[in-house]
Amino acid sequence: MRTRWSAAAVAGLLLVAGAGCSGDGGDGSRDGRITLRFQSLAWQKESVDVNKELVREWNAAHPKVRVEYVQGSWDSVHDQLLTSFEGGEAPDVVHDASDDLADFAYGGYLADLRGLLSERLRSDIPERSWETTTFGDGVYGVPFLQEPRVLIANAEWLEESGVRIPTPREPWSWSEFRAVTAELADGDGKYGVAWPLKEPVSATLNLSLSAGGRLFHRGDDGKVRIRFEEGDAVVPRTIRDQVNADASAPDSTLGSGGSDTLPGFFGGKYAMVPLGFSYRQQIVQQAPKGFRWRVLPAPAGADGLAQGVSPQTLSVAQDSPHKEEAAAFIDFLLRPRNMVRLALGDWMLPTGTRGAVRAGVSRVEGQGGDAGAPGVLQRGDRTERAQATPDDGRKPGPEPLPEVTVRWAGGASSSAGPLWPVAQFPAPLKSRGYRPDERQGRSPVFQGRGELRDQPPPGRTRKATAGQLG
Repeated sequence: MRTRWSAAAVAGLLLVAGAGCSGDGGDGSRDGRITLRFQSLAWQKESVDVNKELVREWNAAHPKVRVEYVQGSWDSVHDQLLTSFEGGEAPDVVHDASDDLADFAYGGYLADLRGLLSERLRSDIPERSWETTTFGDGVYGVPFLQEPRVLIANAEWLEESGVRIPTPREPWSWSEFRAVTAELADGDGKYGVAWPLKEPVSATLNLSLSAGGRLFHRGDDGKVRIRFEEGDAVVPRTIRDQVNADASAPDSTLGSGGSDTLPGFFGGKYAMVPLGFSYRQQIVQQAPKGFRWRVLPAPAGADGLAQGVSPQTLSVAQDSPHKEEAAAFIDFLLRPRNMVRLALGDWMLPTGTRGAVRAGVSRVEGQGGDAGAPGVLQRGDRTERAQATPDDGRKPGPEPLPEVTVRWAGGASSSAGPLWPVAQFPAPLKSRGYRPDERQGRSPVFQGRGELRDQPPPGRTRKATAGQLG
């Protein structure tokens, strides 16, 4: 009986496999039309809408290469992708984050994109960002959205105090930041800053890059050693002194997440909160009417405004039979105008430099923000404009392309320098709500400036096929 059932199961599997390859020439196409599956991790309504709209635009312009939108989730993406890769059911285009790519790149699940990407896209994104998706000699993802940490500040509190307002050109040093928070505190339940350190390693290591912190050092022998030096101590020492010596930061928020500090921030308990750039959305939606706030650059140290960020990425599955078409779709998604649309949907910064929003290149129409005012994204906010240019090799037509208008609610200074060049630095640790290494008990893979990659270079051997399983 066991033998008969095994034979039936094998026959069924062969039948299913045959059905999957028949009628489409074995390459996933029918009647000359190719279907690509694009798994997006967009979750906010604005972001989901933009992604779906871009898919519709692609499909309308490319009838022979249809894209199917597949909704994924950040909460389970690593396990879900690993299962789909092993089962041969992975989407053609994969949305993820740079610090989650190592397992898939070294495991042979992702295609090396070096020969698939257009020169326009390759040159549009800074080399620092490409480093976050480079493993060994290959590039396994396109970094396109990033989220630096910034200071969200109570505008009225800062103005009334008379402290110097930092700009990207002249940010606070870490020592000045400590002095400012001490001046803003009143010693009677009002604090200059609230540190939400639910992920203390991520926050301190990423911010320590600005002070020259490195922690992980690779020697000439290729081995990585841990050295805690003066630059690594600047950020944790500042936080310790603010909490214990100056009483300018409460100890009650040290175990909190960023959202947990917002009620106290709105209630006038904290003058500033260090948060990810996308928290601007929550502030716009939740702040009481009339509450004025602004975005300031994080403090700078010996290495300026450097800090670690983990860009969101788009990759192509190694098993996809249509890698060139998948790469062409990624190129379409990340045209300057479209990349800005994706950034707006996620309230983040685009990595691309053409068409991206940068102070000094864009025209600034205002700053600050009244979060209770109607149409807050239309008035009282920082409005930055970048002129879109043709990105598909065509010469400009007689009609100029429309302006791409980006509004960063509560934006800060109108400095002529880049908008927090910090955003171009790779991340040693990511800043999302969880880390795959914590969930799965793995040691983290630090990718900041290439200090530590604890896997060997990607080999050419891939997962075993059904015929190799014994």
